[in-house]
Amino acid sequence: MTNPILTLSPRIRATPFSRRVEIAGPKAYTVYNHMRLASFFESVEADYHHLKNHVQVWDVACERQIEVRGRDATRLVQMLTPRDLRKLSIGQCFYVPIVDETGGMLNDPVLLKLADDRYWISIADSDLLYWVKGLAYGLHWEVDVIEPDVSPLAVQGPKADDLMARVFGEEVRQIRFFRFAPFEFDGHVFNVARSGYSKQGGFEIYMDDWALGERLWDRLMEAGQDLNVRVGAPNVIERIEGGLLSYGSDMTRRNTPHECGLGRFCDTFNAIGCIGRDALLRVASEGPVRQIRGLAIEGDAVPPCGVPWPIHGDEDGEDEIVGRVTSAFWSPDLKTNVSIGMVRMTHWKPGTRVWVELPDGARDATVRALPFI
Repeated sequence: MTNPILTLSPRIRATPFSRRVEIAGPKAYTVYNHMRLASFFESVEADYHHLKNHVQVWDVACERQIEVRGRDATRLVQMLTPRDLRKLSIGQCFYVPIVDETGGMLNDPVLLKLADDRYWISIADSDLLYWVKGLAYGLHWEVDVIEPDVSPLAVQGPKADDLMARVFGEEVRQIRFFRFAPFEFDGHVFNVARSGYSKQGGFEIYMDDWALGERLWDRLMEAGQDLNVRVGAPNVIERIEGGLLSYGSDMTRRNTPHECGLGRFCDTFNAIGCIGRDALLRVASEGPVRQIRGLAIEGDAVPPCGVPWPIHGDEDGEDEIVGRVTSAFWSPDLKTNVSIGMVRMTHWKPGTRVWVELPDGARDATVRALPFI
């Protein structure tokens, strides 16, 4: 069975780096925030090993920004999340669950504070812009909500510091985790953050001049030749091992932050003004009845997890469904299939034996704590 072809059109927007990505020869694309996102290049496993040992440049311009600015900017951003933003300082990034009035997850972005009255919300894959604009308009607050022309470029892997220092100077090594600072490139200043969608360490460059995109890309690739730099993309194996969740796959609007294991990012009692605060206070006091867990699935490499796979709680094959696997892949380092799923509280304790209903048959599995590594 061959993979279907993704037909590109203006509805699936290109990025400032698209031509360079095409030259590198991606084997597959996905669509993320109505933009192209490469899935892998040599192979998923080969890209995984390279990411863990060297350095990669990722086109993640699909991580669109929602800029909120104006006198009521802080007030509006706090309305979106149960995390207490009074602790957020200029130059700092916060991972923030975004919820609706029921406490359901709408997105799980990184929030950057550029000034006391200006923020960037670096979003996962959902049309959050319309929700934020609707709130701003309906409340008649003094705030502008726009999608600025900002295209993040990620540099990820254990050699990321060395590569970035060659392009932006040694000072870039001083950026602390989940902090950002301005750095000059060919007379233009970009915000550079120590962040990224991997556990291997690295940076995200918030590139806001389309004309400089290919020049920045080429400079990084040239500077990293002896570091074995390659074009890459977020890697499904590495992110499952690291317990990094995928909005729209592992969690949706039907889930609260507490079900997603994100309760530590909720200061619900102190997040005065959060639109879902009352609902989440009830959830926080009662506790969730299901929660995301890791599962080690036995047997050979599993097929792609295109639709959720039922998790059954009885090893004898009874029909009691206690959860669903939403992401899964063979881990070359752990020598097992690693996966992420939402599991009922009766079966979420690490070490619990369950079985998973795959398209090609049943597989035994063991519940694991996240991250795997």
